[in-house]
Amino acid sequence: MKIYGVAILGACFIVGQLIGEQLGVILNINGNVGGVGFGMLLLILANKWLTRKTPLSKDSEKGILFWSSMYIPVVIAMSATQNVKAALSGGWVAVLVGIIATAISFLFIPMIAKLGRKKYNKVEEIIESEWI
Repeated sequence: MKIYGVAILGACFIVGQLIGEQLGVILNINGNVGGVGFGMLLLILANKWLTRKTPLSKDSEKGILFWSSMYIPVVIAMSATQNVKAALSGGWVAVLVGIIATAISFLFIPMIAKLGRKKYNKVEEIIESEWI
């Protein structure tokens, strides 16, 4: 049932937000520091723990998997919108840093693609050698 996935997603998100808020207080920063990331980590850990501890029904497993995969596009997009609003109200330095970080990330795409191709080619060679 998909309700299990929603419950786990909600609990992990809330706990992650609480951790992020407390980390912000500890670091004397007026805001949430990594709450979404902590929530995602908790969701991964909870998913692994549940699959090891209890045998789940196929419906429950599908619900948890569905909402685990929905966490990234939904929650990250919501927090990204808040970050853009904060950056625009924070001044041009924040916008410039965001543009530079995005440009650097784009520069790493060819390197990551090359690493993926090498791994794929090795797997392909192993498969061909076993079948011949």
